[in-house]
Amino acid sequence: MSLVRKSTIVRAKFTALKATFRVLERAAPNVGGALALRLWCTPRHARPAAAGTPGTRRRITVHGGEVLTETWGEGPTVYLAHGWGGHRGQLAGLVDPLVAAGYRVVAFDALSHGESGPGALGPDRSTLPEFAAALTAVVAESGPAHGIVAHSMGGTAAALAVLDGVRASRLALVAPVAEPIGQTAEFAKALGFGERVHAAMLRRLRRLAGRPLTDFDIPARAAGRADLPPLLVVHDVKDREVAHANGAAIAESWPGARLVTTEGLGHRRVLADQDVLRAVIGFVTAHEPAAAR
Repeated sequence: MSLVRKSTIVRAKFTALKATFRVLERAAPNVGGALALRLWCTPRHARPAAAGTPGTRRRITVHGGEVLTETWGEGPTVYLAHGWGGHRGQLAGLVDPLVAAGYRVVAFDALSHGESGPGALGPDRSTLPEFAAALTAVVAESGPAHGIVAHSMGGTAAALAVLDGVRASRLALVAPVAEPIGQTAEFAKALGFGERVHAAMLRRLRRLAGRPLTDFDIPARAAGRADLPPLLVVHDVKDREVAHANGAAIAESWPGARLVTTEGLGHRRVLADQDVLRAVIGFVTAHEPAAAR
């Protein structure tokens, strides 16, 4: 199928979906909320790729599903967490330098991502709490975290896990989402549904999360905390998927955080940029004392 033909079909499906939401907004907002939540929890998946030099693979059980982990090297452990719709191979550029610096590296695919099994919602669907639960379980299984490096929604999950009690000496977030629930308003606007469907979606999301949605507001929860690890945030000003304001908000609220702003790398190329990799590795491997936990 030609790219032109494919893009035409995609546009037609999107137009039909928006029309469906307009009807559901008036006639059946609860049904619309269920459909909206299903779409919200279904990321566009990147094609899995090998994570560079092969490591030791292992599977652990998280919420009834199997999470694939891959480990390289020996020493203090640094965990790598990919983003929404991503896979562990996207952080492969960090593995060899960290191992060469004397660190053990553990990367994993979140449930319904990469080579891991499906999560509670089935294949290809996931939630932020599942991301955070996967990281928490991997740390519990593989040992204390010297550092955690995470991208995009994986960065939100890593921050959430730390705020919930996972211990780490250093945390580096690349293009993180600051307050994902707030982004549902933009999601609603893009799909053309109104407040009734949006409210129904949020009610279902709250039940699915099993906790208040305010718990996922990273800047609000980090502000004023004295027990958090040093944080590096890297974010590109031209990131079209997660606006730079997200990373800036987290860095501003997190005590002692440092923000590195790039330009022209976007949301994913930032993971392969050599200057970014050096900044992240330098931060994670720095020898000055970390804040007490």
